[in-house]
Amino acid sequence: MENWIDYLNDIIEYEVRWKIYKTVLILLVLWLIKKGAYKIIGVRTDDAMKRVYHWRKTIQYLLAIIGLLLIGDIWISNFQSLTTFLGLLSAGIAIALKDIFVNIAGWIFIYWRKPFDVGDRIQIGEFKGDVVDLRLFQFSLLEVGNWVDAEQSTGRIVHVPNGKVFSDPQANYSQGFEYIWNEQQIYVSLDSDFKKAQTILKEIMNTLMQDNFKNIERSIMKAHKEHFISFGQFTPTVYAKIHERGIQLSLRYLTLPRKRRVIEHQVTEAVLERLRAEKDIRIVYPITSVYLEKGL
Repeated sequence: MENWIDYLNDIIEYEVRWKIYKTVLILLVLWLIKKGAYKIIGVRTDDAMKRVYHWRKTIQYLLAIIGLLLIGDIWISNFQSLTTFLGLLSAGIAIALKDIFVNIAGWIFIYWRKPFDVGDRIQIGEFKGDVVDLRLFQFSLLEVGNWVDAEQSTGRIVHVPNGKVFSDPQANYSQGFEYIWNEQQIYVSLDSDFKKAQTILKEIMNTLMQDNFKNIERSIMKAHKEHFISFGQFTPTVYAKIHERGIQLSLRYLTLPRKRRVIEHQVTEAVLERLRAEKDIRIVYPITSVYLEKGL
């Protein structure tokens, strides 16, 4: 009897060892396939970053599924019956785990319809930032705005469930037309030469942005073909309006979203330097004066 028990133990140990060897071999082969595929798809240039990212993600998910099926077939007897059972079980738990399935459906939708992609700056619901990762259940944003002005990065990573693409509107700063319109306002007194001020402001903006006009024009032509986006004017302009402070001059120009604050800073510096030298143009701003009477 003891010989039979020892014999069975030897058989079981042999089978377990053999399964372990096959499992390790499968993992090693899949790892080598992954490394080889990464080298093939591989030079990480700026233009190919998105392509490389998506290929890497596809390879990771594909190899994970293949590995699960192969290793499951080794360790679980009657694995095909188990997969059938799991298929039936998944229908039962779909209601209980609705959010998980919605997030998976959102992931498929993001990859299929591409409302946004890695590297795009988007706003979805209350969240705004640059897309830095796309995963099965959530995507990640490098947050911009919030307590930081001019939509610069806060440094926080915000993880958003993929299901949000079905429930919240999305604004994409990068797709279709990569530039955004930005406006800055200054106020001059009613007795200022506002026509002269408009001319100076246009000169400042044209000087700062002249190098981008060709790129902007090409981007507009591309956007017009793909999304029927068109603008009657794409060069900087200045609009005048009577305001309670005086004359409001609105500087309107196109800029890349990530350069918005830099451009605002450059425009502001140039405006202050130029208008301070003009005696017939006076910048106005709200001011409060407090008068104290003696004896009070």
